[in-house]
Amino acid sequence: MELTERKLKILQAIISDYVRSAEPVGSRTLSKKFDLGISPATIRNEMSDLEEMGYLTHPHTSAGRVPSDKAYRLYVNHLMKKHELTPVEKKLIAERLRANVTEFDETIRHAARLLSEITNLTSFAMTPSQNEDTLKFINLLPVDEHTVVLMIVSESGKISNTALRLKVPYTEEGLQILAKNMTYNYNGKRITDVLKEHIISSFETDIEAMSMLAENIMPNFMKTLEDMLNVNLYMDGLTNIFDIPEYNDLEKAKSFLTLLDKKDEFVKRLLEREDGMIVTIGDENADTLMSDCSLITATYHVDGKMVGKIGVIGPTRMKYSEITSIVEYLTENLSNTFQLEGGEEESE
Repeated sequence: MELTERKLKILQAIISDYVRSAEPVGSRTLSKKFDLGISPATIRNEMSDLEEMGYLTHPHTSAGRVPSDKAYRLYVNHLMKKHELTPVEKKLIAERLRANVTEFDETIRHAARLLSEITNLTSFAMTPSQNEDTLKFINLLPVDEHTVVLMIVSESGKISNTALRLKVPYTEEGLQILAKNMTYNYNGKRITDVLKEHIISSFETDIEAMSMLAENIMPNFMKTLEDMLNVNLYMDGLTNIFDIPEYNDLEKAKSFLTLLDKKDEFVKRLLEREDGMIVTIGDENADTLMSDCSLITATYHVDGKMVGKIGVIGPTRMKYSEITSIVEYLTENLSNTFQLEGGEEESE
């Protein structure tokens, strides 16, 4: 059976109405709302054909039809028109993103929050893998007689502040000397290389005079570096699902929250996805818990190389054109933000 121009027009009208209303669409509704130029009876026949072809499904409790995953895929690939954000919308995204550029991780967290607020969906942002990241600066800041803050700054802009309880006395001068020695020894070295034993051993011989203080700090330093290599996942808008008709069913809502609660599994799925704008719909998702969901992801870059992911997850009944445009524009701004930061640092 051929997917004619008329069938495509009807299918597009059904998707448009269903995405807006969340109600199954009947032939009479289409005839009234859309200027299709054909009778309700002809529309019914075409809808039956589309159902037979796998583009529509027929809920048992309604006479209307709803789009299938196959229909959404056809829509995203061929029927969807690019949604153009208004200058006001673009300005809002750019200004709000730039207004919260502080630490690297906090900027990523804020981007996820902003995406959730704009789309009214559950959003997420994943920090890049730090395997190629190098160290830039290390500092030790006194807090009280037993506590210091270990600050580590990487070239990507990632900052880690860790409070350490020391078992040995220290002086502020001693902390400064140790921090300068650590910066001198590790500046420009990859975090993964610093974690190798031979670098730590050579450093310990250099600071023999302060070995007791170093012995207290170095294990925490190593643990912090390991944590910096981890991929962080930030989520926002989890409660937005309760405003979505599909999740009025508490069991469906529970399944959705269970899926997002398995963060390690979710991160694994995100890491498996290719770069660029990727849309997976329903059963296209590898996880069975996501068979009723659509996942939209895009990649952002730091210094043109380090890649993280940002996106949204929600029901298959989604405003794909609008949301992909929002995700794309926010991602571009996020990449530009880090690029500008790097440029400013280099010019100083």
